[in-house]
Amino acid sequence: MDLTTLSNKKRFPSGASQKRKSRVQEGSPRKLGATWDGRGVNFALFSSNATKVELCLFDQQGRREVERLELPEYTDEIWHGYLPDARPGTVYGYRVHGPYEPSAGHRFNPHKLLLDPYAKALVGNLQWSDTLFGYRYGSAKADLSFDRRDSARFMPKCRVIDPAFTWGRHRRPQIPWERTILYETHVRGHTMLHPLVPPANRGTFAGMAQHEVISYIKGLGVTSVELLPVHAFIDDHFLVQQELRNYWGYNTIGFFAPDPRYLANPIVNEFKEMVARLHDAGLEVILDVVYNHTAEGNEQGPTLSFKGIDNAVYYRLLPDDPRLYINDTGTGNTFNLTHPRVLQLVLDSLRYWATEMRVDGFRFDLATILGRELHGFDPSSGFFDAICQDPVLAGVKLIAEPWDIGPGGYQVGNFPPGWAEWNDRYRDTVRAFWKGDEGKLPELAARLSASGDLFHKRGRRPWVSVNLVTAHDGFTLQDLVSYNDKHNEANGEDNRDGHSHNLSWNHGVEGPTEDPAIKALRERQKRNFLGTLLFSLGTPMILAGDEFGRTQHGNNNAYCQDNETNWIDWTRIDEDGKLLADFTRELISIRQSYPLLHRNRFLTGEYDAELDVKDVTWLTPEATEMTPEQWHEVHGRCLGALLDGRAQASGIKKPGADATLLLIVNAHHENLSFKLPEVAGGKTWLCLIDTKEPQRREPPSIKAGDTYDVTDRSLLLFALKPERKSWLTLKSLAEMMQRETEAKRKRDQGSDADLSRLSRGAHPR
Repeated sequence: MDLTTLSNKKRFPSGASQKRKSRVQEGSPRKLGATWDGRGVNFALFSSNATKVELCLFDQQGRREVERLELPEYTDEIWHGYLPDARPGTVYGYRVHGPYEPSAGHRFNPHKLLLDPYAKALVGNLQWSDTLFGYRYGSAKADLSFDRRDSARFMPKCRVIDPAFTWGRHRRPQIPWERTILYETHVRGHTMLHPLVPPANRGTFAGMAQHEVISYIKGLGVTSVELLPVHAFIDDHFLVQQELRNYWGYNTIGFFAPDPRYLANPIVNEFKEMVARLHDAGLEVILDVVYNHTAEGNEQGPTLSFKGIDNAVYYRLLPDDPRLYINDTGTGNTFNLTHPRVLQLVLDSLRYWATEMRVDGFRFDLATILGRELHGFDPSSGFFDAICQDPVLAGVKLIAEPWDIGPGGYQVGNFPPGWAEWNDRYRDTVRAFWKGDEGKLPELAARLSASGDLFHKRGRRPWVSVNLVTAHDGFTLQDLVSYNDKHNEANGEDNRDGHSHNLSWNHGVEGPTEDPAIKALRERQKRNFLGTLLFSLGTPMILAGDEFGRTQHGNNNAYCQDNETNWIDWTRIDEDGKLLADFTRELISIRQSYPLLHRNRFLTGEYDAELDVKDVTWLTPEATEMTPEQWHEVHGRCLGALLDGRAQASGIKKPGADATLLLIVNAHHENLSFKLPEVAGGKTWLCLIDTKEPQRREPPSIKAGDTYDVTDRSLLLFALKPERKSWLTLKSLAEMMQRETEAKRKRDQGSDADLSRLSRGAHPR
């Protein structure tokens, strides 16, 4: 055997050869990743500390390495080359050479195949093996040791794509923020048990694009589908060892590639098809994205991509010991957005999904991380400034989860203009109020009026408060009213994981019960929560399945349950569930029909002498305005909010012409009488919603000044019937009721039929 053959055998231990010699050209550093230009493919990879980069080509299945080529050029810290004979479908990965000096922050290991950070598609799945680690797993020297085994066999690979897609007459819905109602769901969980989705498409983007799926969502009245992470992610090693999976997907390894498990076919355009169909139905697509950390963990984690490409750049390391990682995320590492190339990666990813994939916005996991500079969180950080001036990203919806676990990580209310924020203060206050906790009226009033104490600054609008009662992280609505304690035993951590402070109440029995009184109260409480959510100023977010009582059996941290615990079972929606779904549709219709419920101005309660009106007056059951003493009465559990339609509707100083509304919330355990106030513009109140009734009936009329019997633990909404002489208000109310009636008719034609077919397990079309 000659020396050349021996050298090749050493370089290609898996049996790869150089029979198919590619013609490598210089290429360009301008566009990172693998870019098909119609004639060939340009490969470009950033690494400021590498000494050599090898491009590894594989067969179509990604099983056998067929060629290894050194990228010939290095320009401005970018390694690049051009292959004129490469085409879409080419499968590849990288091996990056450089120092392995963990104490200096460097972890290069050319024996480890690495994913391209800009890869648009992946082939295969990661299979956990000791060879995935850059060090000898289990060695006494830990990560200071060095592993020389090839990891390619166990790694997913990258695939070159042709991005061409015919969008036709596609138009984005462009829902105004003040009209937005978010619907949080999961691509896999939403359709895995859906009887109207063909089995081969269940759990995929193709399943979400199914007509019956979209018809049901549209029929609810929500405007925007918020999908849990769809970027390529990894199942954690410790979960796989327990035969569990990372279901939620907050463990990203590729910021451009959709996760292969969500593709019915290995073509990324399936995602575009889903977006196009949702847009055709007038529904926006919001992606939950994870740019705060990656799946590579800390110094004891695997080497899959960034760690082996340029660890000292991509991650924030301890200044006095760069062997170790700063862990402000609780996941082992923190992405380093203070470096311009890392910031570029995140911005390029966002622009790719906003332009090429045409999504309408993003919800940022642990978003405080993104605004961290070396001195801590800064609302004028490089990331926020870059977003603000970006002509593409400044025009999409941006939603922050405004906290992380690092120092000063809780930043609710401190994000810059243009950003909406998850409002956990809203969640906790509303939960505590309906549970019956004492002394909640002052804070409840603030939460009902878009949390102006947190957000009314810098010209921000009420929509910045994303109001939620439940989300993927925590109890479902059904479990919120059915369990006092979490029940996470199935997660394999002896019920230690998940929050214990849930502000939940089981109403007398832990879990399911056949007691009719408890069941009735639980159903009313669910209506109370949904009514509060949809009648509060701000942007409401509904967790998919809450509208008909989906349960996770008390698991409030079901991140690893890729099974019936998380999957929505559309065939087991009982009569109570159908009634609740109908009730939810009514609430949404009312919210969208009455401008005061989505007005784009904060409620202040201040008297406008020029217009002789207050935008909101907080009332006692005697229809008198709340006094300071009454606000601080710890036993107070009933409150009225009089929303005056004559209040200024915009920055222009003129009276409003909207219907006046009265919202009453009563968390007392006993009925009480509430006097309906006498106000200008009308003498009769119409009861639009009373949560004591599982079904909405013809609105009864009550004379102003009369009392109304308010059921214990219930919510009510009244609209003032205008006097005939108030022709403008009358016209406004008539138009709103006409829109509501028409919207209800259209929804009933689709959603009721869909839900009925689902519960019968009808066959897919």
